[in-house]
Amino acid sequence: MRRLLILSFFVPGLAFAGPGTPLTLHEAESLWREHSRELKLADTLVAGAAADVRTAAQRPNPDLTINALSISPQSGYGGGPLKDKKMDTQFRLDQLIERGGKRDLRVKGAEARVDAAKFERDDTARQQLGDLRQAYYNLRLAQEKLSLARESAALYEKSTQAGRLRQKAGDLAPVDVSRLQIDQARAEADARQAQADVATAQQALAYLIGRDAEADQLIASDGWPQLEAIALNAHPLDQRPDLAAAQKRMAAAEADRDLARAKRSRDVTVGLQYERNLQNAPTNSYGFGVSVPLFIWHEYEGEIGRAEADYNAARLQYDQQQAVAIGQVAQARNALLASRDRMQRLEGGLLADAERVAKAAELAYSKGAMGLMDLLDARRTLRQIQIEAASARADYAKALSDWQVQAEFRKAP
Repeated sequence: MRRLLILSFFVPGLAFAGPGTPLTLHEAESLWREHSRELKLADTLVAGAAADVRTAAQRPNPDLTINALSISPQSGYGGGPLKDKKMDTQFRLDQLIERGGKRDLRVKGAEARVDAAKFERDDTARQQLGDLRQAYYNLRLAQEKLSLARESAALYEKSTQAGRLRQKAGDLAPVDVSRLQIDQARAEADARQAQADVATAQQALAYLIGRDAEADQLIASDGWPQLEAIALNAHPLDQRPDLAAAQKRMAAAEADRDLARAKRSRDVTVGLQYERNLQNAPTNSYGFGVSVPLFIWHEYEGEIGRAEADYNAARLQYDQQQAVAIGQVAQARNALLASRDRMQRLEGGLLADAERVAKAAELAYSKGAMGLMDLLDARRTLRQIQIEAASARADYAKALSDWQVQAEFRKAP
């Protein structure tokens, strides 16, 4: 009867089994590029920034003014069409002429913001790609844990059934059957929790690839990446899109500062006027005018001070982001090294040792050479090591992905 306790506990291939849609990581990335909401939003920001360049390059439109003067109800308006009425009619055209290179500075700042928006779009893609791979491997890990939990629950269910038969035969104490039932209940609860974790991971991945309605059908079908020798050379930070975007934001702030200073160069408004007077003897006359602002109350000190502060803030934000980037690269490198060492330790001997101990315990129990408590301890130890090994593979996969993402999206717009 004890041979019934030796089941498929050690059978390899713990891939998630069940109906659904198998999805490779490459397919997930293709769907993400097509349906990512964040990328589409970033594209609209780039389009908006490009429209700002057109706005910045536009010259001021002229103003047309029409005045009707010297209208006297006492003397009457006169007969005939409107053009023959007794009134003084003025037509004036005014054109603002900007000085100090303001238009060029506006264009320079707007173009820098377009480049910054493109780099920020690339950085959004970089971060979202990292999130996608993390979500994919989280689902892969959740599936593996569910497979382990289901196998454990099935094992304890069969062990409990065998224990009841042995109890009836007087070969097993009732307290041992109760222990088996307790472990079965725990294993079933773990399986239910693992199923909930799979659903959560499916939903997270489905959002990123635009498959929210099909979340419960998604299955991460790729295996874990294999251990490999990786060159951990630091990537040039100046090519990172977030730092490149910060540089462009700093350039835009510098152009805005120069534009604020250029306001001290007085703009000139030139006007042309045509006047037709029909009050007495019809006369036509022409006029010309020039107007300039008088800097009596201020010389744009507030605008210049604000632009100077914004430029300093952009420069400090670049320095801050550079420091953060250095830390992120170092953290990604350390995480990859640590996860690789952990995976090598588990797969290099610890997992195999735990499997051998559990197999020996099953065999010893089946021959009556080991007690039930020792068998249960061996099973729990193996299950913990298997879960730890799965987590180690997932940590390595995510750390490797994070390091690889550091080298992606580094081209200038």
